[in-house]
Amino acid sequence: MRAISSASALPQGVSTAALFESSAQLAEALAARDFPASMAGPMQQHYRPLARWLAERSAADGAPLIGLNGAQGTGKSTLARMLRWLLDDLHGLSVAVLSLDDFYLGHTARAELARTVHPLLQTRGVPGTHDLAALQTCIGSLRAAGADTRTTLPAFVKVLDDLAPVSDWPRFHGRPDLILLEGWCVGTPPQSGEALRLPVNDLEREQDPDGRWRDWVNQQLAGPYAALFGQMQALIQLAAPNFDTVFTWRKLQEVGNAASGGAAGMNDAQLRHFIAHYERLTRHGLRVLPATADVRIQLNHEHGLAAVSYAR
Repeated sequence: MRAISSASALPQGVSTAALFESSAQLAEALAARDFPASMAGPMQQHYRPLARWLAERSAADGAPLIGLNGAQGTGKSTLARMLRWLLDDLHGLSVAVLSLDDFYLGHTARAELARTVHPLLQTRGVPGTHDLAALQTCIGSLRAAGADTRTTLPAFVKVLDDLAPVSDWPRFHGRPDLILLEGWCVGTPPQSGEALRLPVNDLEREQDPDGRWRDWVNQQLAGPYAALFGQMQALIQLAAPNFDTVFTWRKLQEVGNAASGGAAGMNDAQLRHFIAHYERLTRHGLRVLPATADVRIQLNHEHGLAAVSYAR
């Protein structure tokens, strides 16, 4: 097991305040944490105020559960790491970051869903293919932890399409001041029956002509997922400009994974088929979440930060 702590080592003799005021030291600190240098400006202008806003939520609510929503390729995990760093170094707060991806049902469990409910449920990702009971247990354990408690956090290995051995799961040390839950459908509400009626792409037209799959997924979103999302004290939306950019950005992830020595990525046809499983709810979230999110981070077509807005 590897231990997780939100504490980060500063360069020797450099105070936290000095780090964030010195451009040279900030660039060095970003590079050391595998953040691109281009994040320096957005971090100072937008993410430091967002970290302060989150720190205020923590002071008011104890260990609040904060949702972070964003379509595939938007940079949710990078933003979560950035916020954990800022909250630790600038506010002295311990942050547990949970990814919905680490709570996928394994290949065997999804094969059973595919057999008993619908074949499309073999593909992980849509509501109903996560172990929400394990996620709720993990959140409860973190909130009940003591100063010396080590909470084991599940880890899903996508290349294996299953959970890692328990011995390889990370551990969170202590009780977090804030829990950040990131995922592509986090905070997304269910659709109306009328919205479900018409297919949105070829995958739905050809493999779900009677709407059984999308109706079942919607029932999960209206039931156990709504119960989970109802526990969140706030929701941050990392908003892509439109659905078309999702393919472009997700393809960059495939290329990056392959370049860093990972498994060969999906080709364009495979990637489009994969993303089609999430198109309905991704489009739905882009439409409805701006009206309900507490913080909306709008990205531009170049994957840059266009604006940050807070609900009144």
